[in-house]
Amino acid sequence: MTLIEIASLFEERKLSIIEASGLGDALHIYFGLALFLAVRPAWRWRGGWLVAWFAVLAMACGGEWLDMTAEHSRSTIQPDAAHWHDIWNTMFWPTVLLVIGRWLQPKAKSAVDAPTDLSGEDAEGRLEQA
Repeated sequence: MTLIEIASLFEERKLSIIEASGLGDALHIYFGLALFLAVRPAWRWRGGWLVAWFAVLAMACGGEWLDMTAEHSRSTIQPDAAHWHDIWNTMFWPTVLLVIGRWLQPKAKSAVDAPTDLSGEDAEGRLEQA
């Protein structure tokens, strides 16, 4: 399958989703937010907010690249501003979540905050250490 065929298939699927949902430009917003919210809980390690943001950026840029490839094959090239507008729509809410994400994350418990175990085994261990 060539790149032009992939781009055309992508364009067909996108247009069928737009027709079925009636969303138009809002489709970028929903897909970007959905991908961000899918990747963030899946990537629980350090940097998860950035990984999710970069996943959305890759999807937005890849989708626009496929759009431009399909437009080029049909000789109906859109102005660059339209493509940047789509990337902006896709990235807005994931960027907001990235910026405020550190306040959304629960705080890690420190040794001072952790409750002490009052079981017999723990008391025995502390007695032996004394």
